[in-house]
Amino acid sequence: MIKKNISRRFLFKFGAGAVGTGVLTAGIGSNLIVSERAVAQEDKKDLTSEEALQSLIEGNQRFVARKRRSPNQTPARIVEVAKSQKPFASILGCADSRVPAEIVFDQGFGDLFVCRVAGNIATSEEIGSLEFGSLVLGSKIIMVLGHKRCGAVDATIKGAQVPGHISSLLDAIKLGVERSKNVPGDKVENACKANVLVQVEKLKASTVLSQLIDAKQLTIVGAYYDLDNGKVTILS
Repeated sequence: MIKKNISRRFLFKFGAGAVGTGVLTAGIGSNLIVSERAVAQEDKKDLTSEEALQSLIEGNQRFVARKRRSPNQTPARIVEVAKSQKPFASILGCADSRVPAEIVFDQGFGDLFVCRVAGNIATSEEIGSLEFGSLVLGSKIIMVLGHKRCGAVDATIKGAQVPGHISSLLDAIKLGVERSKNVPGDKVENACKANVLVQVEKLKASTVLSQLIDAKQLTIVGAYYDLDNGKVTILS
């Protein structure tokens, strides 16, 4: 009888413990699922300009540290942004195949409004696109992203004779090259960075974008991507 009672007591305690453990495990599992969903579908449409820039910086830090979360890249996110888009940031980057913005900043579908052109130059078409991205779509920051050893900048420095419309790209880079002439250090790197700042100036001269800046609804910055280690450095 005593053994039976002990057995029943033991079984009761064990059963309660097992149930408790099951609930705890289920709870942890649920939290992990919620956490994963939160990471997978981050909503950044209501960020301020400062928060938008910080989100880009933190994403790049994860990329450099090889700790990418790859947010907003689920099938559910594809369906979600198919209806409409609200990118929190815009990137004017080089067409160079080694600088994919969504990967470099660890972002996903619908997060970035990206314009890419050789030399990351602010042409009329690029400016118009970025005006749309900010005024209509609500992007809070525009980043002009240059990069190390940019071929277009190097060709401009060397005065390369190029065919077709390629010369129009080099013409747009000449001012940056000229401004960096007397800067000590690597000529190509200095010119790449100076070119970024020239393009930032062009964007800020836009009536549409300048009004958004004055209203504290937009920030425009220049940045430089290191091809060797993946790090993005803010220039302005």
